[in-house]
Amino acid sequence: MFQLKHTPFHERTSKLSLPQNWRRWAGHIVVGSYDLHVEREYWAIRDAVALIDVSPLMKYMIEGPDAARLLDKLVPRDIGKMAVGQVGYTGWCDDEGKLLDDGTISRLGETTFRLTSAEPSLRWLSMNAVGLDVTVTEVTEKMGALSLQGPKARTVLNLVCKKSLDKLKYFRVMENTLAGKKVTISRTGYTGDLGYEIWMETADALAVWDALMEAGHNYGIVPCGILAMDMARVEAGLFMIDVDYTAANHAWIEGQKSSPLEMGLDWAVHLDKPGYFVGRRALEREQREGSAWKLMGFEVDWAGMEPLFAAVGLPPQIPAMAVRGSLPVKQGDKQVGYASTSTWSPVLKKYIALVHLQRPYYEPGTPLTMEVTVEHKRLQAPGKVVKLPFYEPEWKKK
Repeated sequence: MFQLKHTPFHERTSKLSLPQNWRRWAGHIVVGSYDLHVEREYWAIRDAVALIDVSPLMKYMIEGPDAARLLDKLVPRDIGKMAVGQVGYTGWCDDEGKLLDDGTISRLGETTFRLTSAEPSLRWLSMNAVGLDVTVTEVTEKMGALSLQGPKARTVLNLVCKKSLDKLKYFRVMENTLAGKKVTISRTGYTGDLGYEIWMETADALAVWDALMEAGHNYGIVPCGILAMDMARVEAGLFMIDVDYTAANHAWIEGQKSSPLEMGLDWAVHLDKPGYFVGRRALEREQREGSAWKLMGFEVDWAGMEPLFAAVGLPPQIPAMAVRGSLPVKQGDKQVGYASTSTWSPVLKKYIALVHLQRPYYEPGTPLTMEVTVEHKRLQAPGKVVKLPFYEPEWKKK
């Protein structure tokens, strides 16, 4: 019988989750929340340090003389400009310039890369590697991965790592030793805060977890599930596959597909790089003509929403966690887009959402309305379009 897989940290995480709140992620079972409420985990990300199991990420080693050539063919980002020790975030597309997936590429050596993705990508990588001198190896089950996020993350890591993290720059990766175990540490994450991701052999996973939990005790470390991380990633303006966009190869209709330009990844689409890459012609055409849709931020006007609830004698009702669900966004009676993820932002004290908007309604400052449910009735709360991210602390890149 098919069963969801456990991560290398399951022996620890399963005992720490008070509500036994589990979620499915890439064929694995992971903790949704460790507490009955997500507040403590969320504030650990923003005020202290949170430890998150991100092992279900798909991981691939791409090695050989043509490793960079393969990746340059696959992604719109210019891999040739990546230095050894650098990490690059990117999406990758089909021939029509529509997103198949997104993830990070770490250049571990001149001819050695590690790619992470949300969906299985071995077939796509292998198909495009035909005729190239490159080896693609999936290492998802051989590696554990932890995300250490929050303003005190560096302080905790420095207590347990042989080499100091003080000089590791944003989106860079280094080899290190943590609690006597060999690890690689990248200054990356999915929360929009100061953060690191730690990669290790599965046999070393529990030793690394225990060392981090012990070192972080005096700094308020909290194990954090994906529900609190969901709230943080919306504040950071970070989207999620199967929630905020549909992979082109899984879409039923054209309207479900999105390009990296539509998703706000203009900065990671390098149309000035030499040579062909998958989807190049379609993206060049879209850049010339402009995108029909854009992913933007939306802030609900609290003073405008309050009367909708007051009319039935209620205070405003807001979701206690991120809502992964479509909500219509309108201008007057015309629907001009939809919210794909919405959440209350505790740090900003605002009700926010990631919204997909048609041209010309995606310009920042455009007044629109978003659906809210008031005592079983679907109404429209006023708000405005804003640039992403909603939240970016000054210490994130320092």
